[in-house]
Amino acid sequence: MLAMKTVMVLTMTLGLAACGTSYASRNLTESGPGVIGETEKPVVEAGMMLVLTEYNVARIGVVVPHTLRVSEANVFYPLSDIVWHGDPLGDRYEQVKTILEEGLAAGTAGMTTGREVEIDVQLTRFHALTPKTRYTTGGVHDTEFLLTVRDAATGEVIDGPRKVMADVHASGGQRALEEEAAGITQKSVIEGRIAEVIKKQLSERLVAKDSPEALALSEDGVVEAMPSVAEAPVVPVAEPAAEVSRDAFIPSQLPLVDWNGTLRAAI
Repeated sequence: MLAMKTVMVLTMTLGLAACGTSYASRNLTESGPGVIGETEKPVVEAGMMLVLTEYNVARIGVVVPHTLRVSEANVFYPLSDIVWHGDPLGDRYEQVKTILEEGLAAGTAGMTTGREVEIDVQLTRFHALTPKTRYTTGGVHDTEFLLTVRDAATGEVIDGPRKVMADVHASGGQRALEEEAAGITQKSVIEGRIAEVIKKQLSERLVAKDSPEALALSEDGVVEAMPSVAEAPVVPVAEPAAEVSRDAFIPSQLPLVDWNGTLRAAI
């Protein structure tokens, strides 16, 4: 009977820990220390081409619909659209909007040449960690939004609306405390990831090869960023990296890394 109880407790513990981490497994790959991101080389279907783009971002509009559900529950994984505890208790819609605006502004700060465009972003999900998860298992800061790019002069939709994910690894337990002591907050990590993702999303775009736009690009000498699946050369596939268990992670023996890759000395 004692052995059975031990197994049941262990099963429940593992299940709770998974609440903070399993959701992040959707089509994601690790792209750096502590960062979970999009696949570096997106799959391009036959008949499509990935072209590099250059925009002069004139305006950024952010909408956080009040139809999204907010949860203040301090549980491992609230079933809600917006979960944010990185600011004092207040208007979570406005707090999350500010995070989006600052991250998007940072990511587009250098975009001052090319076609003048306006960017519209509508939040669909912002699921950071609750205190209970942050100071135990850790997990993933999950940010999702709809991105639309319009010509600033005509209002014509150039790209979108399409879903963009900006998930990022969220440290837990001792590592979370060490990062906070070093000034690496949940807010700075999320804003940094949003900046990284929007910069990439606005630097390349999929277009149909037989579309007028693609033909015009070809006439201008624009070369597609990567070939389609049907035309891509066959290359050896590297063996996937071995999965590292959180139990083997000793925070104090590892350096701290800012979202932009800057190494900080371990505490």
